[in-house]
Amino acid sequence: MSSSSKRDKEKNKKRKLYIPTEEEIASERKRLKTRKEYIRIFLTTIYALIVVASVAALIATMIMPVLQVSGSSMEPTLNDDDIIVLVKTSKFKTGEMCGFYWQNKLLLKRVIGGPGDIISIDGEGNVTVNGEVIDEPYIKEKSLGICDIEFPYQVPENRYFVLGDNRDVSIDSRSSEIGSIEKEQIIGKVFFRIYPFKKMKFLK
Repeated sequence: MSSSSKRDKEKNKKRKLYIPTEEEIASERKRLKTRKEYIRIFLTTIYALIVVASVAALIATMIMPVLQVSGSSMEPTLNDDDIIVLVKTSKFKTGEMCGFYWQNKLLLKRVIGGPGDIISIDGEGNVTVNGEVIDEPYIKEKSLGICDIEFPYQVPENRYFVLGDNRDVSIDSRSSEIGSIEKEQIIGKVFFRIYPFKKMKFLK
């Protein structure tokens, strides 16, 4: 047999198609199906995470803002680096904590008086609202603090008089720099502390 014929036979052998067995076909189908299912689950999970993140961001922005405390003006109630949740509301009572915007900063203070209330603070730091000395178990220590306004002080319409719990260092409505805050400045009431975990609780 010529070398040419041998080469032709070898080429013909190479040209023969490989026919997989039924078991191999079934295995390949199963592999492709598993891969398709994995991709489907992966895409579904990504979509769900995007939706959850979007909803969480919406809630955090519109309904329950989450903030990190900075500074010591609300000690001992709130400490530096605490993470808290606020709830949107337009109604505040004396003694409730709120968050509000002031000169592009977000401050946390305690509401002492609302529109029309008459506020007085004596030299020892006793706070009077409408002629009655209020009980303040939440403050660090009584003090007149940083104050350059005259008492008695009547809170204007649509405004609130606020004080920090650490009266010695807090700059608040006692200072004409901040004064009483407008209702529109307030973003919500301090509702819950979520960090540190060991101090997690509802706040008043």
